[in-house]
Amino acid sequence: MTKILAVDDDEQILKLIRNALEKEGYEVTVQSDPLKLQSQKLTEYQLILLDVMMPGVDGFTLCGEIRGSVDCPILFLTAKTNESDIMKGLGIGGDDYIAKPFGIGELRARVAAHLRRETREKKHVVVVDGVKFWPKEKKVRYGETELKFTKSEYAICEYLAMNHRQVFSKDRIYEHVFGYEKESDNSVITEHVKNIRAKCQKAGFEPIETVWGIGYRWR
Repeated sequence: MTKILAVDDDEQILKLIRNALEKEGYEVTVQSDPLKLQSQKLTEYQLILLDVMMPGVDGFTLCGEIRGSVDCPILFLTAKTNESDIMKGLGIGGDDYIAKPFGIGELRARVAAHLRRETREKKHVVVVDGVKFWPKEKKVRYGETELKFTKSEYAICEYLAMNHRQVFSKDRIYEHVFGYEKESDNSVITEHVKNIRAKCQKAGFEPIETVWGIGYRWR
């Protein structure tokens, strides 16, 4: 059974999350005090939901602390949706965010989409314009340099590279990568692309091109 962890200091929100996701067949663990989390048990979960604003330790800090030891999607629950906050959260290893207040339908759909992404069929090694991709391990190497992407950053790169020179809108990229249609709010893709570009520039190449008014493509 798929195991999900939800961390939020609001007991009512935790109750809503547990009821909504358990009806979908998930095993849901909730925790209102992030300081009580046991790091050695976090690897048991296939997805983690983190509230951003919590006493003791905020969700961004907690994500940064656990990302090195967990490989599953991390989704933020937050009312803070300005660009700087999104950039911070995605930059430290978060995959996506769900803006508060959220509906049960959206919560279920977003969780299901991220879990589906984790079970997609993988290939061995794919080479595109000198860049090597290992889809199963979610690794990218350019020359002798391995780029340390998060899963979401890797998925965006893989999608653009496998369809190189085609132009995709931010909404289309989001829908393909996360398996969930999301209109009007493109900030998640924008910030992931910024992070990808920064890491690629350090390695000496710039693979993603902005096509103004449309979206992005792999050069």
